[in-house]
Amino acid sequence: MGLQKVPKIVTPLNEKKIQAAKPKDKEYTLSDGDGLNLRIRPNNTKTWFFNYTKPNSTKRLKISLGSYAIVSLKDARQERTRLRALIQSDIDPIENREENNTQAKIASSNTLARIAQQWLEVKRPSVTPNYARDIWRSLERHIFPILGETPIDKINAPKTIETLKPIAAKGNLETIKRLCQRINEIMDHAVNSGIVKHNPLSGISKAFAAPQKNHMPTLKPAQLPELMSALNTASIKRVTRCLIEWQLHTMTRPSEAAGATWGEIDRDNQLWHIPAERMKKKRAHTIPLSNQAIGLLDVMQSISGHREHIFPADRDPKKHIHEQTANMAIKRMGFKDRLVAHGLRSIASTTLNEQGFDPDIIEAALAHTDKNDVRKAYNRAEYIEQRRAMMAWWSNHIEEAATGNMSLSGGFKHLKVVNR
Repeated sequence: MGLQKVPKIVTPLNEKKIQAAKPKDKEYTLSDGDGLNLRIRPNNTKTWFFNYTKPNSTKRLKISLGSYAIVSLKDARQERTRLRALIQSDIDPIENREENNTQAKIASSNTLARIAQQWLEVKRPSVTPNYARDIWRSLERHIFPILGETPIDKINAPKTIETLKPIAAKGNLETIKRLCQRINEIMDHAVNSGIVKHNPLSGISKAFAAPQKNHMPTLKPAQLPELMSALNTASIKRVTRCLIEWQLHTMTRPSEAAGATWGEIDRDNQLWHIPAERMKKKRAHTIPLSNQAIGLLDVMQSISGHREHIFPADRDPKKHIHEQTANMAIKRMGFKDRLVAHGLRSIASTTLNEQGFDPDIIEAALAHTDKNDVRKAYNRAEYIEQRRAMMAWWSNHIEEAATGNMSLSGGFKHLKVVNR
């Protein structure tokens, strides 16, 4: 029977022994036991490394733990304990470190600006191009200069609130509200994409005062004759005046009216089919056209009938007129702070409701999304004939309000319109 090999007993290191270790002609190691070693090189650098057997293998490996000048004996022993626990769980320390480094690189590249771009691409199909541009401009102006290059997992509430405080100090509380909503949507996107585990910004809007709700300026129904009179005497281009009247008669939003194309018009059935991509709620909308609305198309036929857009831009007729053109004209007509182009819809809505028209029919005409699921499921196409009668009444009402002033939809031949 041979002699049994006695395991070598390793005396643990101590600070005194490490500091006393001098460099030699060749590198050598001091062992602390359980795989932890200190390598001393001829240039007197002292480096920790851990020797181990790769899990589920007989292969011997070693992993550096750092320089003794930075990593103390206590720290090295704590790291040895952590690595031995990984091995017990069949995890290779070297592979684990590489994976962690990769994840760290990914995390550092996932900046707020980058994730915001990904979020907007997902959101883009559900909003208008103009609204998407507005979203991005607001982030570029107020958020990205300070937080844009910050990894999204490092974004926190205190720093974000500090970023927004200068905006709040200027009294731009509506801007604060929109930015809080947008940043939260970006963070929620990051959570849902598995980039971060939670959204730390969910309550940041509570750090600021809520903006007072200001309704868009509009006129009372009784003031419609005043508007028509001002429209008659205003020094504006015929295309602009037609656009304002078209928006008034069709009850559409400024962007929908400005972007109207001849291809969307069904003259035979007196219908205007607006495709989903041009609508605020991304849902196609059909509008019955009154005789007066058709009259406006007759006016525009000689101006733009050979072009794509009914209301062409002045500088580039291949494009449509800017959606803010009507708004600026209304302001110049003397209605600043009293009426905006979008408020034309409110005049129609209030008038029709006061006249006792079915609220569901009015909401359908305005292309509002009904929050009531049952009514929302109702096929709007079945409202067409009811809406046709209502739109005819509304256009007649506009024409009556313009009595003595003449509306382009009915008496354009006698108007003195400035063409510049």
